[in-house]
Order: sequence, then C-alpha cells, then structure tokens
Amino acid sequence: MNKKQKKMLIRIIVATVLIVLLELLPVEGMLKFVLFLIPYLVIGYDILKKAVKGILNKQVFDENFLMAVATVGAIALGDFEEGVAVMLFYQIGELFQSYAVGKSRRNISQLMDIRPDYANIEEDGSLVKVDPDEVELGTVIVVQPGEKIPIDGIIVEGNTSLNTTALTGESLPRDAKEGEEVISGCVNMTGLIKIRTTKEFGESTVSKILDLVENASSKKSKSEQFITKFARYYTPAVCYGALALALLPPVIRMVFLNLTPEWGNWILRALTFLVISCPCALVISIPLSFFAGIGGAGNAGILIKGSNYLETLSKTDCVVFDKTGTMTQGVFEVAGVHHNTMDKEKLLEYAALAESYSSHPISKSLQKAYGKELDTSRVTDVEEIGGNGVTAKVDGVLVAAGNARLMEKLEISFEECHSVGTVVHVAIDGAYAGHILISDMIKPTAKEAILELKKAGVSKTVMLTGDMDNVAKQVAEELKIDEVHSQLLPADKVSIVEKLLGETKKNGKLAFVGDGINDAPVLSRADIGIAMGALGSDAAIEAADVVLMDDDPIKIAKAIQISRKCLRIVYENIAFALGVKAVCLVLGALGIAGMWMAIFADVGVMVIAVLNAIRALFVKK
Repeated sequence: MNKKQKKMLIRIIVATVLIVLLELLPVEGMLKFVLFLIPYLVIGYDILKKAVKGILNKQVFDENFLMAVATVGAIALGDFEEGVAVMLFYQIGELFQSYAVGKSRRNISQLMDIRPDYANIEEDGSLVKVDPDEVELGTVIVVQPGEKIPIDGIIVEGNTSLNTTALTGESLPRDAKEGEEVISGCVNMTGLIKIRTTKEFGESTVSKILDLVENASSKKSKSEQFITKFARYYTPAVCYGALALALLPPVIRMVFLNLTPEWGNWILRALTFLVISCPCALVISIPLSFFAGIGGAGNAGILIKGSNYLETLSKTDCVVFDKTGTMTQGVFEVAGVHHNTMDKEKLLEYAALAESYSSHPISKSLQKAYGKELDTSRVTDVEEIGGNGVTAKVDGVLVAAGNARLMEKLEISFEECHSVGTVVHVAIDGAYAGHILISDMIKPTAKEAILELKKAGVSKTVMLTGDMDNVAKQVAEELKIDEVHSQLLPADKVSIVEKLLGETKKNGKLAFVGDGINDAPVLSRADIGIAMGALGSDAAIEAADVVLMDDDPIKIAKAIQISRKCLRIVYENIAFALGVKAVCLVLGALGIAGMWMAIFADVGVMVIAVLNAIRALFVKK
C-alpha cells in the first residue's frame, strides 16, 4: 500500500468504529444528526470537496456529484445510518480499486523492468556510475554480472550469458561473445563484459520499448472511446431522471390523484437511483482491462503499441507472412553434401577456403559448416566471378566453387541437385567433385504456429516471398500454408496485400507478419502489422503495430489469443455492469431496491468488474 491508500484505510477504520459506537448509543433527533456528521465527514470530506470543485469548474456530472447528492440527501431525510454507510462502502470500493489497479501497474512495471539505473565507465582503474543519458556514442562501458545492459553496443571484451526474459518472455539464456552486438534491457548473467556503445541512450532498444509501453494507453480502442462518450451522456441523463423521479410522482399524486405527495419517499427513491447509476465500474474497468492485456502481452514478449491495436488484433481472420526470417531462420546452413568424389569433410574444406575472402551469406555458411579456423595463407589466385561463384588455388590445387553457370562456363559436367535450396558445385583441378546443398532452415515452431492460428479461428494463411518459386512452394507445403506467392518485389507484396484486404470477411482483419525492415510498406498497409525477429531492430519497432521481441512464430497465435481474452473481458464487464445497473435502476425507481442494494449496484459491481479486468494480466506460458 502507498501512503495515500494507508491514509484512506485509517479513515475507513475510524469511521467504522464511530458508526458502531453511535449505533450502540441511545441518541435521537438533532444530537443524532450532529454525531453522525462526524463519521460522515471523516470518510467523505474528499468526495464533497471534489463535487464542489466539479460544480465550480462547470463539470458537474461525475461520480463525486452523484455520491455527494445521494448521501447528503439521505442524511437530510433522516436516514443517517444509510447515508453514512453508502459513503463508507463507496470509499471501501475506491480503496480496493486503487489497490487493485496499483498492484496491476506494479506487476506490469516488474514484468517490463528493463530501465537501467546507471552505466559503469572505467576511470583511473576504477568504475564510476553515471546516468545512461550522459554516455556518449562510442564510449566503452563495463557491465558486471547481475547488471542490466544500459545501452545498445558491441562487446569488445569478455564472454557471457544474457537473460533476455524482460524483452522476449523467454527464460533460456543467450550466449554472447566478443564482437557480437548486444541490446539494452538484457541482464548480464555470468561474465564481466565491456561494450562499445553504438547508440545514445535515447535511441537504444530499452528507451524505445519503454516509450511505447508508456504511450500505449494514449491510443484508445473503440470500446474505450464508447465508454468515454457513454459516460458523457449517461451521467447527466440519470441525474435528470433522478430529479424527475423526485418531483413528478409526488406532483401527479397531489394534483391529479388528490393523494398525499409522499415527498420523502420519492426523494429517497431518487437518491437511491443516483447511487445505483454511478458509472464507476465501466469507467474504471474497461481501460484497466486493456492496460492489463497490454501488460500480460508484454510479459509474454509481445509488445502491443496501444489498446486500439489490441482490439484490431482480436478480429484477425487472415494472416500473411513474409518467409525469410519469419517462418524460416534467415540463416543459411549446409543441409547436405551430394555426389561427392572425395570425403565430405575434405570437400567442405576446399570450398570454405576458396570462399574465405567472401562475406556473402553462402560463403559464411560454408565456413561455419567447415567448423575450423581458416588459414587463408593456403589460398592464392582468388577470382570472384560475379553471379557465378569463385575460383582459387588451395594448397596449389585449383578449386572452383559456385552455381551451375560457373560449371558451364568452365565446361565442367556436373550433377543436378533435386533438393530445394542453394547449390554450390565444386570442381577440383577441372574435375567435378560434388555439390553442397545450402538451405534456409524452417523454424522449429513454424508448423505448430500455423496449426495454432487455425485453432484460434484464423481462416486463411498466406506467404509472400521474393524467393524462388520451388523454394517457396516447398516451405508452404511443409507448413500447410493455404496460399503462396513467390519472386515478389516489395511493391508486389503491397499489391497482393491490398487484394487480400478486399477479400477479407466483413468484420475480419488482415495481419501481416514480417521482419519490419524490408517489409515496412506492407506492415503499414495491413490492418495490423506484426514485426518478427525484432530483438533490437529499430525499423521493426517503428513500422509495426505489434512487436514480437523474439523470432518465435508461435507468438503470433499467442498475441491473438491474448487480444481475444482481453476483449472478452471488456465485453463481459460492459454487459455485467449495464445489466445489473439496469435491473437495480428499475427496482430503485419502483421502491423495491433500497440504499443497500444501491451500494451493491455501485461498489459491488465496480469491485467485481475490476477483479475481472485484472484477469487480462495473466497469460498462460
């Protein structure tokens, strides 16, 4: 509990004790009125103060005004106990709501606890803690075990394991070694590392994420906008309704029916009507539901930029994927060595050494598969033939490594590869020695991700890629994706997405999932843009509406499930609050419901709605 909540708790206890004592004392008349004013003012002075301020600021119709009029009216009519009790229970509900909202905010803050407090800079052999904002670009900072990485950069000294849970929702540590890029918000687990900063603190991943989380509530959903507009018209309507209930029946009884007006009875009904009508449950629980939903998603490594995107995500009917880096790992690996006339390891050694001067991803994958340190002094006469491959002498032996066009150019007969992927043919001293198949591997959870989307009710899945037709078709067939389009330029992807938008169901939405860099135009054009593999990608964070903080496609279905759960809770709260209030308002107007039922219709409904809203915070792992 914070200081304000503790103060309110003391006021509630004091007021409760005073009410119990007054009930035991045999006092009547004016003395009873004066004595009951004491606990009433103890518990309700702030509500009266806010109501008066609202009237002076010409913002009359709010919950403080309703509560002040209802309780003051009840006391004026001689119902001292009920008037004070209504204010007491209202404040108990407010305290509970304040505690619940505060707890959910603290939970979310803990889940997204990635803001670094300081950065270590080495000066004269000792570490000095400085504000991350003061660290200049290119500065070498020191991160000790257990500390957060404060600013994005490259490790210049040391090896370690990083805890990325706060960013990705994943508990498995990630190894990082010298020369690798690391991002702010990760926790250094094992070794001391030195990092040369590549960004200023304001441009680092942690700052961008925190900014998005803090501003998410400013982008309101249609449900929130509806509640805001509803409260604007609803509150004055019920106030005028209560006034009519207090005046019209007594006048009709007196003028037209020649009966006693019973002013006290009808005024009490009107005051009960006011207490019941208080829209707190809706005004508090709906934004809280979205806030909790965004926080729960953050805990799962899914960054949603606003409740409007959460609402759109819940209506997703068609999901369109980029291929490379989204459904595949975007990392080329040697998948096999075929038709080889020498030992596989020896063939890989020749190919890796011949390609050792190239920075092409294919060359890198050959060097990785070789797995040993390359001795480039063994390589001479390197000639790179654009679009074909490379020739070089390795230990004096002429090696040619490249595609089919290179073999044709060198007039070397070769074996075709029937597997899908990039093929590197290798010839030694003019004789064919075999070929190496290199593939972009499908992510382990990609197939399961498509199944989960189907279970979640997504009716259509589509894959768009610039890759070759045979590669695209094989990936789509293996993953059971409904539709595939290949050999596309970025502009082609936009055209296809626009066509798909026209085919989407009336209330359905189209989500595009890409890497957020090459696919920025499509991410912007789709109803909802989801960035995959976005750990540390500025372009992804800027372009997308939803950012998955790791590259696991299973999180797409998880994001949709979270959004649907959140919207279900929102609709439950709207239906429950309006339903209970409608029934109680009718009962109150008929004189069946008294102040105690009014307390339930206001405070009880608010407490239940808030508890229900907090459910959105909890997401199954």
